[in-house]
Amino acid sequence: MAAKTKRSWREKLADSKDFPKVANIDCTKTKRWGEGTFVIPAPLEVDALMKTVRRGKLTTIDAIRKVLAKKHGTTIACPMTTGIFAWIAAHAADEAEHEGRSRVTPYWRTLKAGGELRFASDNGDYAGEALLTILANGAFAWTAERAKDWQERPSDCPETRYERKALSAGAKPAYLSFRRL
Repeated sequence: MAAKTKRSWREKLADSKDFPKVANIDCTKTKRWGEGTFVIPAPLEVDALMKTVRRGKLTTIDAIRKVLAKKHGTTIACPMTTGIFAWIAAHAADEAEHEGRSRVTPYWRTLKAGGELRFASDNGDYAGEALLTILANGAFAWTAERAKDWQERPSDCPETRYERKALSAGAKPAYLSFRRL
């Protein structure tokens, strides 16, 4: 028996699986979703909406779901598949970037509700201004509880070029983490 070839993330993104599909919300889902209809979007639909988020802006999976529901004339868009397809779009963009492409889906601009926005800077004044700007937005809560939280890189966060720049200049980088409200 031949081994099955693993598909790339971009192949998975391009595979529509006959989506989008619109269906009635059945009795197994009404408690959670209410009554009406729902859409299971195509992966490329989710990717296309993620690509519309401009530099300096953010969106959420819930906002994408609202756009999809309106587009398809349904009550809601399926939260599970929309999230999965956003995840596939992010991996496909990362895959393309590793192959040298510079224009990829800006997946870092799409957060789930309660998701985390992380920011690292080599400039203390800029980090302070970013902190004030993000908090003034009202959509985020700063997660720092003590100085160490913004003075040390989180253990699950990769090193950034700004961290390297600060350290090579003998400066201390700042690490700001925010939770989407």
